[in-house]
Amino acid sequence: MKKTAFMVIAAAALVACGDKQQTSGTPKNDTAPYAGTGVASFTAPGWKAGDKAGWEQQLKARMQNTQNEYSKVN
Repeated sequence: MKKTAFMVIAAAALVACGDKQQTSGTPKNDTAPYAGTGVASFTAPGWKAGDKAGWEQQLKARMQNTQNEYSKVN
């Protein structure tokens, strides 16, 4: 009886270790964020894809003008 219980517990422990890796099935896209999406409707007016300096400038302006709670309170 003890042997059977041990075998069942050992089998359950081994089954738990057999999980498959869960992936979305889509290839990973490792491009720089300033490279753009390739869709013009997702870009800010006046910004061109691949312009790193312009990207950083847009981020700084957005951070100061719209996402800075301290500047909204004053």
